[in-house]
Amino acid sequence: MNKLLGLLTIILILCVSPLAWGEQAGVPWNQLNKDEQQILNPLRERWDTFPAERQERLRNGAQKWQRMAPEERQEARERFRKWRDLPPEQREDIRRRFGQFRQLPPQEQERIRQRFKWFRQLPPEERRTLRGKWQSMTPEERRGFRARMRSMPPRERREFFPRGGAPRER
Repeated sequence: MNKLLGLLTIILILCVSPLAWGEQAGVPWNQLNKDEQQILNPLRERWDTFPAERQERLRNGAQKWQRMAPEERQEARERFRKWRDLPPEQREDIRRRFGQFRQLPPQEQERIRQRFKWFRQLPPEERRTLRGKWQSMTPEERRGFRARMRSMPPRERREFFPRGGAPRER
């Protein structure tokens, strides 16, 4: 009898332990609002198999989609189409690099965002020129260029970037 009671206690602890550890239960499909169901319909059959965290991210995405203007939705569709058309190896490389980015300290992430924003604000021809120069460099040349840019005084940087949009210093 004591063994049975002990076994039942262990089973009860294992069943209740996810609740004690704060794991959230997912949201059943029928509790999503009509708009969420419409947007997330392609995932309907698998919805209940997703962890609660993923369900929450998907619901947040659906809500964000609802708030988008038609032009923003079209841009998002186009980005998704481009993503879907990438070879699987390239998508995996992007995921890996994004994971590395997310591991960086917040100030380093912000520095990278600022540099990307600066680059995107350049005229397309300048972006193509810079991209071409960068791609033609060897890894050693790239490391040297980065080192020179880090050590360059602000006045020289402004001369190097005459448009006044030099990437922010670290």
